Amino acid sequence: MKHPSPPQSATSLPHAPRDESSARMLKYVIMMGVRVACFVAMILVTPYGWYTWLFAAGAVFLPYIAVVIANVGQESRAAPAETVTLPALDPKAERPAPTPHSQVITISETPPSTHDA
Repeated sequence: MKHPSPPQSATSLPHAPRDESSARMLKYVIMMGVRVACFVAMILVTPYGWYTWLFAAGAVFLPYIAVVIANVGQESRAAPAETVTLPALDPKAERPAPTPHSQVITISETPPSTHDA
C-alpha cells in the first residue's frame, strides 16, 4: 500500500530549472576558462619543467571534470521537507455555547414514499 507523502514546504522545494541551469552553465564556463589558462601557461611559461606537465594535465582533464560537475544536479543538496503537525480537534472538548444572535439551520431528509395516494 502506498503511503501518502506529506506536502512540501515552500522553503524545501528545489531551485527552478532555469536557475539551476544558469548556475551549472556558469560553473562550466569558469572551468573552461581555467582550462584555457592552463593551455596558455603550458605554452608560454618557460623554462619547461614539472609544472608544464601540471598545466598539460589541467588542459587535458579539466573538460571531463567540467562536464561531470555541470551535469550534477542539486538533488544531493536539497533540504529535506519539513513536517508540520497541526493539533487535532478533540471531539470531547467543550464547545462554546451558541450566542443569541447565531442561527442554527437544521436540514432533515425523509425517504420518499413509494406509493402515491
